Amino acid sequence: MDEIAKALPKSGPPAPEIADWIRSQIRASRFVPGQRLVEVDIIRRTGGSRSKVREAFQRLAAEGLLEIEEFRGASVREASLEEVSQLYRARAALEGICAADFTRVATDDDKQQLREIAEKMETCVEAGSAEQFGKLNSDWHSMIMRVTGNHVIAELVSRLNTPVHHLLFQSFYRGNRMTKAIEDHRAILDAIMNDDPEGAEKAMRQHVENGLEFLTSLDKALFGN
Repeated sequence: MDEIAKALPKSGPPAPEIADWIRSQIRASRFVPGQRLVEVDIIRRTGGSRSKVREAFQRLAAEGLLEIEEFRGASVREASLEEVSQLYRARAALEGICAADFTRVATDDDKQQLREIAEKMETCVEAGSAEQFGKLNSDWHSMIMRVTGNHVIAELVSRLNTPVHHLLFQSFYRGNRMTKAIEDHRAILDAIMNDDPEGAEKAMRQHVENGLEFLTSLDKALFGN
């Protein structure tokens, strides 16, 4: 049983917590597109009841993460590149708002911490550490949303990210993608440090759009789509 499953209440977690656990497995590519989720396996790993696991499946199906078919049960839904494009466009708008709000409300300490995370990411580029780069990148974006207090937006972005996480992500931070992301972060930070919320929003939108452009080109290179 993994650490997340161990942390779930022994008395039997409610459906939202089971859904969160399944969602985390999808994000980590432990559950992959097309994989069937067996009820008894999820019950064993989470300690949830059959009814709560089924409710969690229904919740995730409503989010577009799972497909539920009669006689076959639930499986991880595969996101098309067209759908991912729509998700990225929504992310660009939402994270742009957060970048502008961060510029308005962040303290000097907040800004310095954001800069320090960005500097650690630069060392990852030099060392070629894609996995650590991805973790720090997630921390960097999460901090911007956390400091603004935009909890609703943070939750929406988390859900928008989930279907994308398993799409080519093992190949995402390769080539010059990390270098380009660093350049984008510098542009966002420059606007933040200059107290330019409009500039920060514009730079963040461009950053997210650049990620989509890279994913699109990678998909074409790997699959000829």
